[in-house]
Parts: sequence; C-alpha cells; structure tokens
Amino acid sequence: MASEKVTACCEALIEKNLTIAFAESASAGKMCYEFSTVFNSGRILIGGMICYHSSMKEDLLLIPWGTIEQYTAESAEVTKLMAQNFSRYINSDICVALTGLTTPGGSESESKPVGTIFIHIIFEDKEIAKRYEFQGNAEEIINQAIDTAADLILKEVSE
Repeated sequence: MASEKVTACCEALIEKNLTIAFAESASAGKMCYEFSTVFNSGRILIGGMICYHSSMKEDLLLIPWGTIEQYTAESAEVTKLMAQNFSRYINSDICVALTGLTTPGGSESESKPVGTIFIHIIFEDKEIAKRYEFQGNAEEIINQAIDTAADLILKEVSE
C-alpha cells in the first residue's frame, strides 16, 4: 500500500491531469510500484524503467560512455542524464530519476555515505535536482527517498 505522501501526490496529479514516469536505479522499481497502488493510478502512471547496473544506464538510457566512470553510477550527473534521456522517449508530463547508495559496496565514501540518494525531476517548464542523506536499512532508505520525491512533486504541482 502506498504511503500517505505517495497517495497525496497521486491524487494531486490525477486532479491536475498530469502523467508521470520513472527511471529508477537504487529503488529498483519500488517507486513505480508504489504509485501503481493508488486508486485511479492508471490515469497518471505511464510506467518506468529499472536501470540498476551501469550497463543498463549506458545501453538503454544512453549515458555517455565514461560518464559513470568519471562521476560514479550514484551521482547527481548520472541521475540528471537518466531523467533527461528517459524523458525524451516517454510521453509524460513529469519524469523522475533516482539513484543512490542503499547498501555498502557501491561508490560510497566519507563525502557520499550509504544513505545518499540523488533525485532528478523533469517538469514541463523546470527541473529539480536534489541530494539527500537518509538513515536506516536499505528498505527504509528507499521508502524515505520515495516519500521525498512524492513530496517534491506534490509541492511543485500544488503551486
């Protein structure tokens, strides 16, 4: 069942007749799934793509070769390119990309610890790029990231 924030976001999108699509890495499809569980989600949800491994980001989302090597797969730069490249192929009012570190073994460092999440959202007339550091286990980090993305979208479409 979707969280209150995801439900509120979906209801606002339905009310405004806006569609949404997701390019997910760290959340591995859970954000798209959460949005799909809200009543009438079929009116807003276009779908999503899970690009967990770097090869998927490069092969399907056309992240230029060398970009991930330069910035890491979990970076603001790669998240932005995921959103921008995915939005070119998907007819959706809003496109959300999410990457990050939910467990050790990725590109974590002192300056980018486990719990670091990057969100990039493309709207018709603007883009929002955010970096967060969440606490908890992998599932808690992902749930916080999804709620945060839903909140960002809700604030933007409610203005």
